[in-house]
Amino acid sequence: MWAYESVFYQIYPMGFCGAPWENDGKTVNRVSKIATWAKHIASVGCNALYLSPVFESDSHGYDTRDFRKIDCRLGSNADFAAVCDTLHENGIRVVLDGVFNHVGRGFWAFRDVQEKKWDSPYKDWFLINFDGNSNYNDGFWYEGWEGHYELVKLNLRNEAVIQHIFDCIRGWVEEFDIDGLRLDVAYSLDRDFMRRLRAFCDTLKPDFFLVGEVMSSDCSPFLADGMLHACTNYDCYKGLYSSFNSMNMFEITHSLQRQFGPEYWTLYKGKHLLSFVDNHDVTRVASILQNEKHLPLIYALMVGMPGIPCIYYGSEWGEKAVKQPGSDANLRPCFDEPQSNELTAFIAKLAEAKKNSKALCYGNFTTRLLTTKQVIFERAFEDERVMVAINADDQPFTAHFNAEAGRARDLITGEVHDFGGGSELPPYFAAYWQVF
Repeated sequence: MWAYESVFYQIYPMGFCGAPWENDGKTVNRVSKIATWAKHIASVGCNALYLSPVFESDSHGYDTRDFRKIDCRLGSNADFAAVCDTLHENGIRVVLDGVFNHVGRGFWAFRDVQEKKWDSPYKDWFLINFDGNSNYNDGFWYEGWEGHYELVKLNLRNEAVIQHIFDCIRGWVEEFDIDGLRLDVAYSLDRDFMRRLRAFCDTLKPDFFLVGEVMSSDCSPFLADGMLHACTNYDCYKGLYSSFNSMNMFEITHSLQRQFGPEYWTLYKGKHLLSFVDNHDVTRVASILQNEKHLPLIYALMVGMPGIPCIYYGSEWGEKAVKQPGSDANLRPCFDEPQSNELTAFIAKLAEAKKNSKALCYGNFTTRLLTTKQVIFERAFEDERVMVAINADDQPFTAHFNAEAGRARDLITGEVHDFGGGSELPPYFAAYWQVF
C-alpha cells in the first residue's frame, strides 16, 4: 500500500483558499491556489495530500449540500480537476475528506423533505420522526450528529443512500483521479456501511486508501480485515506534546509500547495509524510546546515512530495558533505564500528518511533505552534496523545500551555513528541510526 510509505500534508481548503464562511452562491476559482503550493509540498518531503472538505456545503465544509459538486467558493469541478492533475504531476497523491455520517441542512435531499414532508421520496434517507419537531421548526424531528442539528445524520442502512454515496465516490475517481478518502467521524459510521465501502473502493483502483477519524484509545475494530487501512492516532497525539512539556518520555513510550510493542496483547501489530502533532481541530504544536527547542524533536519522534506521518499546513515553519471556543478560524488560516526555515528543512530530511526506510515504514517497535528525558527505540523490518534516538534535555547525555551492532549511519545527517563506549546525545538531539 502506497500510503504506508508516504508522508502526508494536510490542507483545510476553505481557510487555506480564503473562502467566505457562509456559502454566498458565487463561483470563484480559489482552489487553484493549492496547485501553486505543489512544489512546496513536495519540497517538505510530502508525497500525499489530505484535503479537508471540498464539496458544496452550507459553511465550513462538513455540512455538505451536494457531494457531486465542488463548493462554488472554491471554484468549479474543472478547476479542482486541474489542481489534482498538478498534484499528481508533482508526485503527490490526493486523499479527500469523505463526510458520510451527516450532511448540512442545505443538502438537496433534505431540502426536498423540508418541502414535501412525508411525501418526499427521500424521507427515509434520514432518521426522521414526523410526530416531533426540530429546533428549526421543520415540522418533524430528525437525528443530528452528537446534538448538532445543523448536521443532519444520514441513514446509512438505506440502500439508496449507500448507492448515492458510492456513485459520488466513483465520480470523484473518474473526474479527479483521487487516491483515497479520509472518513470524517468514522467512529460514528455504521460498521456494515464501512465494510461495504471498503469492498466498493477496492474495485475502483489499486490501493485506494481509506483512513478513518477515530478518537478512541483502541482503533482495532476499525482496522479489522475488510475495514479501514488506517485510523488517526489520537491516542498518541496528546502523549507526544505532553511527554516534552512534562519532560517524561515514559508517557509516549508507554502508548507506543501498548500499540506496537512485542507483547502478545499489542493492539496494532502490522497495522498502521495516521500520526500527527496538530491538525485543523487542535492548537498548533508550536503554540502548545513550552520549549521551542523541542519543536524539531517532536517531529523527529512523530515521523520515526510507527505510523503514517501527516504535516498540517503552516506548521512546517512553526506557525502558531490556539484553539478558541466557538471558532476554529484561526486554526485554518489563509497564507499568502508558503514559508521555509530551518524547521521546514529538518522536517524534509525526516520525511526523506521515512520514505526511504522500510524499517521506519513497516518496522516493529522495541524500546532500547528510556529515561524521563531520553528515549531510544528500534524499528526493525526484514534485514534493516533503525534506532530512533531523542534527547529532550538541555544537557548532553551518554546512552549505554546494547545496540547489538558496532556502527550506524544517521539517516537525517548522513553521519556515521559508533556505538562503542556509549552513544553521545547532544542537547536537544534527534537521530535515526540505521545499523550496518
